[in-house]
Amino acid sequence: MTPREVVTALDEYIIGQEDAKRAVAIAVRNRWRRMQLPESLRVDVAPRNILMCGPTGVGKTEVARRMAQLLDAPFIKVEATKFTEVGYHGRDVDSIIRDLAERAVSLERTLAAGRVREQASIAAEDRVIDQLLPGDAIDQTNEESVERRRRTREKLRSQLRAGGFAERTVEISVEERSVTPHVLTNMGLDQMGPEFEQFMERMMPGRSRRKRLTVPRALDLLIQQETDRLIDQDALQESALRRCEQSGVVFIDEIDKLAVPLGSESGGPDVSRSGVQRDLLPLVEGTTVSTRYGLVRTDHILFIAAGAFTNSRPSDLMPELQGRFAIRVELDDLTGDDFERILTEPQNALIKQQIALIGAEGVDLRFTPEAIAEMAQMAARANERLENIGARRLYTITEKVLEDIAFHASDAANREVTIDVDYVRMRLADVLEDDDRGQFEL
Repeated sequence: MTPREVVTALDEYIIGQEDAKRAVAIAVRNRWRRMQLPESLRVDVAPRNILMCGPTGVGKTEVARRMAQLLDAPFIKVEATKFTEVGYHGRDVDSIIRDLAERAVSLERTLAAGRVREQASIAAEDRVIDQLLPGDAIDQTNEESVERRRRTREKLRSQLRAGGFAERTVEISVEERSVTPHVLTNMGLDQMGPEFEQFMERMMPGRSRRKRLTVPRALDLLIQQETDRLIDQDALQESALRRCEQSGVVFIDEIDKLAVPLGSESGGPDVSRSGVQRDLLPLVEGTTVSTRYGLVRTDHILFIAAGAFTNSRPSDLMPELQGRFAIRVELDDLTGDDFERILTEPQNALIKQQIALIGAEGVDLRFTPEAIAEMAQMAARANERLENIGARRLYTITEKVLEDIAFHASDAANREVTIDVDYVRMRLADVLEDDDRGQFEL
């Protein structure tokens, strides 16, 4: 996708924040541009990592998440506060790359399964038909018998695809994987290393047992078994690791919580925020991480970091880490007009969601334009008077307005409900004017 196409696609879900959209669109296009270069030059072209700065609820995470969905790239979002310095209790930063490798393998398996889906479905249908059409082996030299059995099988196949035999049961072999005992450690197996995890899997191999299931359920399981059989697992893992290295995206949220304002860090046994930054630095610079599927180089993985930086500044991060996030993007605070657009324009707009939810009860819910504008302005005023939580305030406002309607929708006599500006004010005005109530209800 060209940068313009990426921005256009992001516009369908995210209002405003043009600078952030352009930055990620260019970074993504540069991944493709790099792959067109000669090998001798390609290895030296590093990704331009991005640091997004802006208040909470303005779309930092949504920009990165939607971008990854557009590209079918391995993407993982992590919270910087979950990780600790090596030697302390908690997750180490290498688990970020291990999780990214898992996502890459899952994505590659989905693509591979799509390529063999038709072949796997036919093989699974044959196994079900073998049980639906029992009988001794026929004489292969008798052409009439062979042809008659073939026609019978095709007739059964047509009925099977049409949803027939839903009540019939067949017996199939199901492999049950042993559950790896995470109770062996309070850290989890991802902290014990891929070698130990593979060792535990070999110690407790899966076992097969016969199970009687309905035909639709058995068909689903057999398709999965045939898909696994048709996929070359070694080639899949090799391709997944290559995809992880070349197109992986890591989104590190709340990185401002790792920033250490000058003179504020005290000594003692507490986990050092600077220590987490030091551990992150090799990943961003480029290092090799061992995963259960093999070694992963991080030189060309794109890192996007984001933070509100309310009590700190990007310059409070380690200079080495700052230098690895070459692109700085400032996200704008949202206004009442932005809230009004967020309520109505995106494909997953809150108003559209609420209309669909209430519509499931057979109630035709409608909002007047004035009511939507009033909800947006009240959300903006609530952010000014209380804590500024950005667009997340719209969830609270919308739920407060529709609380009674959502409760009575199941047994409402009136099948058509229109929300006007007077109703919105009635539901919200008192709460918004009372700061004490607003602190708890909005």
